[in-house]
Amino acid sequence: QVQLVESGGDSVYVGGSLRLSCKASATPGNCMAWFRQAPTKEREAVAAFCNNPLDQFYDDSVKGRFTISRNNAENTLYLQMNSLTPEDTGVYTCAADHPTRRGGAWYIWSRYSYWGQGTQVTVSS
Repeated sequence: QVQLVESGGDSVYVGGSLRLSCKASATPGNCMAWFRQAPTKEREAVAAFCNNPLDQFYDDSVKGRFTISRNNAENTLYLQMNSLTPEDTGVYTCAADHPTRRGGAWYIWSRYSYWGQGTQVTVSS
């Protein structure tokens, strides 16, 4: 069992930056991802980082503003968020693959086996 703990959420103004972290209690599987959900909206995939093959994926809405990275030695996933807008407001949740199972597109919630509790990001104008 892998437990994920997110941190770094906060309230910022438009144009601000935040760095989210997701610490895994054990080595997760190939891909780790960030999802977000705003009030009254569907949950959406934000970005993912996969080790094999090495690749990063982004939703079009965050390309050029967000950067996902991963420290495998520390089992930690990061999300650097710049040029934040009110549309980025939401609960950001980390997700991770099972260590031995994989499959499904990076943006599919059910592809992952472990999820954190989420961290709140609020962007005000």
